[in-house]
Amino acid sequence: MLDDRIASQLRERYERRISEGSLPSEAQLGAWYATFRERFAPEVLQRLDGEALLNAMHLHGSRDSMVYWLEFKNDEEFPNIFGSIAGGSALKFGIYRSSETGQWMTGSPQRQRVLTLDEAVERARQHRDQLVRAAGLVAALPDQADNLDYIRLQADLEREAPDIHDTAWGHKYINLLFPQKLDDFHVIDFQRHHLIKLLQVPPVDPGRYRSAGRFVAIARSLGMHLSHLTMLLHERDGRPHRYWRIGTSDGTDPMNRWPPMLEGRYVAIGWHELGDLSELTYDRQSKERVKALAGQTYSLSSQAINSLVSQVFNFVAAINPGELVVAASGTKNLAIGRVTGAYGYDPSDPADFPHRHPVEWLHVGEFSFPTDEGLQSSVRLLGKHFENLVAIETHLLSATQPPPPAPKLVIGVAHQHITPTLAGIPGRIQGALARKGQVILYGPPGTGKTHWAEQAARDLAAYTAFGASFAALTPTQQRDVIGDSGQHGLVRMCTFHPAYGYEDFLEGYRPLGAQGGFALRPGVFKSLCADATNHPEQRYYLIIDEINRGDIPRILGELLTVLEKSKRGRAISLPLSGAAFAVPENVYVIGTMNTADRSIALLDTALRRRFGFIELMPDSTVLESAALSGIPLGPWLDALNRHILDHIGRDARNLQIGHSYLMHGAKPLADFASFARAVREDILPLLEEYCYEDYAALEKILGKSLVDAKGQRIRHELFAQDKVDELVQALLQIDPQIATTPVAVAAEANLAPDSEADDNDGEG
Repeated sequence: MLDDRIASQLRERYERRISEGSLPSEAQLGAWYATFRERFAPEVLQRLDGEALLNAMHLHGSRDSMVYWLEFKNDEEFPNIFGSIAGGSALKFGIYRSSETGQWMTGSPQRQRVLTLDEAVERARQHRDQLVRAAGLVAALPDQADNLDYIRLQADLEREAPDIHDTAWGHKYINLLFPQKLDDFHVIDFQRHHLIKLLQVPPVDPGRYRSAGRFVAIARSLGMHLSHLTMLLHERDGRPHRYWRIGTSDGTDPMNRWPPMLEGRYVAIGWHELGDLSELTYDRQSKERVKALAGQTYSLSSQAINSLVSQVFNFVAAINPGELVVAASGTKNLAIGRVTGAYGYDPSDPADFPHRHPVEWLHVGEFSFPTDEGLQSSVRLLGKHFENLVAIETHLLSATQPPPPAPKLVIGVAHQHITPTLAGIPGRIQGALARKGQVILYGPPGTGKTHWAEQAARDLAAYTAFGASFAALTPTQQRDVIGDSGQHGLVRMCTFHPAYGYEDFLEGYRPLGAQGGFALRPGVFKSLCADATNHPEQRYYLIIDEINRGDIPRILGELLTVLEKSKRGRAISLPLSGAAFAVPENVYVIGTMNTADRSIALLDTALRRRFGFIELMPDSTVLESAALSGIPLGPWLDALNRHILDHIGRDARNLQIGHSYLMHGAKPLADFASFARAVREDILPLLEEYCYEDYAALEKILGKSLVDAKGQRIRHELFAQDKVDELVQALLQIDPQIATTPVAVAAEANLAPDSEADDNDGEG
């Protein structure tokens, strides 16, 4: 039986998606399934043999092959909405033809072997025959099949289709033939994940077909097509995640670590003698490092060391943002939370629980598991007993989130808040800084490089200092983060240019003014490093805008050596002052670079090795559904950039137009006049520069209505106030198909009522 609350949620989602038109109709689904069956149904495969059969089934290089349709096909003829099997190598199909050698291969990634053509054909025959038998078994299932029928189906498939029954591609093939009898969760982890979210205990025994009856019955009870149900579950439940049990005692008193965890919104473990483990990664080498460190630190039996290592390593390297944790004490579960950030180390914790993950508490209240699990562990991955995971989801379904405690809003204290993992581009910047200490954002003009650098630096500094995002701070706290005029705060900024030098960045002699003479003064980076040294509990960020416009080797000098993360804290002697200088570990550098001026390939190799690099390209999706005078901004920008790629030489990718030109702050432009100014004053001059006054090329990009190639000019007269209609027509000429896009159609539909009202008013 499906919980009434879940049934209501799914029905509401279904009705909303249907009203929005964002779910394909059953008729459309049927047409797509029929298209697949016409090409690859069992009877079609049975008519093929030899090399024709082999290629039709397994030739990855062909867009007409079955494996291509199953994994990659995604267009109007057959969209990729029927469950993904992407990932891994082509060996998952049991056979593939190497693009390098042209030979047919089989085996495992570790032990591949070459097949002769006859062997490859025989393998394709085996797959074909097993698919045919599997399809026959599923076809024979009664329309009202129950769980026992599907359990028998699983056993029959294991016997009749031994090579394909436990493959994702085999499951997808059968699902596409019988979409009302099999779910399109082609991986068991996804089946179990969604069943648990539906408060259904998954079968313990393996098998991709064993659980199908559950989903079929739920879809039937809701009156939905099975494919609609799985689409809604993907949207509602997200991807599979893990569940962890975390202890709340240091061993002296029960739950004595729980109050600070609840208040501080984190989970934590002890073993503080191991120190900061931030450098660990989830691999065998890191686990061996923890084992060696634990062996040197604690006098314990080998069994106890192994248990300690497993728990610490899992806490530090295995727990990921988005996963669920259960704070527990013995058989008593205290709360359920979602991990919101990466591992952090807080040496100031007085109770010696410095290893932490930030958590959003979703449910606070005591409950017990149906089956005891992990009672003797501080860190335990749950999942051996599926009924325990269902118990977690049952409590979450009725939970109300506890109010978060007020953040500590005092800067400069000897406490460092754990920073959550940021989302989107700031999260990528955060990851690169954690790995390298410095990062460069690069891409064409107008892609938001400076914007994202500032946002990421401000939020990261704000979370460290105050435990909240920059936007959530008071004006006084924000000034502490950004300083005055970009200086003296936790986040500072400078811009490189041809006249910028070592003396501006690190140190140099400057004139004293009217009194004459020169004095040695620190540059922007040396000043920031001095403040970071004096306040090690904070994190300091320097944004270098237009980093590629300066003479980087001259500006950085010997700093390039100690900027590397592994050499942070190592002192060097500065040539001018003779003073010892080191880059503190709490200093981070974010550079921005416009690739329209210079490719990253031209940067100094030593510089590239020390920086992480994040490419930012035009992103029309941020323009959402904005349309001005019938011009949908997103599709128009995409069309413009396609023409740039087609008509501007080898470096065209770096010369595209960024979305920021069509935005005001964080929002798309809201009126046509602003759009016309952006085109005339920003985009057209940039394109003229790109084309080096080659107006024939410019005409190919923008169209004849906007460019007079013979007259070597832009038709600026179209930007007059009385020429709006002609300008709109000229801008749409870049690609007439723009007008047929859903954004354009939706915009026109939104204007229809106003137009009708105007007409009625006009009739009197």
